[in-house]
Amino acid sequence: MTSPTVWTIGYERLLPGALVAELEAAGVRRLIDVRYRPQSRRAGMSKTRLGELLGEHGIRYEHRRDLGTPPDLRYLYKHGQIAEGAAGFAVHIEATAAAELDVLAAELDDAPPTALMCLEADPATCHRRVLTDALRRRRPDLRVVDL
Repeated sequence: MTSPTVWTIGYERLLPGALVAELEAAGVRRLIDVRYRPQSRRAGMSKTRLGELLGEHGIRYEHRRDLGTPPDLRYLYKHGQIAEGAAGFAVHIEATAAAELDVLAAELDDAPPTALMCLEADPATCHRRVLTDALRRRRPDLRVVDL
């Protein structure tokens, strides 16, 4: 059996059409929105409209709030305290959403090709890295591809 893969993407520098194009080029068929609040000032990137757009391209949209960064930890990321934010989020996610991570790790074998999405373009400065690290602890064979 081949190793499962999960993609990550941030829409910070992408318009909605470019986001879809990146996902399609990678073969992604399911996008999991890991924003705590799936709203955006950028037109087309809020939950409802983004879900509609992705659906028009055959990409399933899911929002998983439990995998998002709560406001107190998002503040650290936003203000350049990346290490503190990541450490806090790592503790938070295992304390509040370990079961959700377990489910996601288990479903990757049979799920459509899946990407995790939030705002930040650079996964190294984003909670997506903490999420993929947590998934790798559950699935050491997991391959992570940052778009």
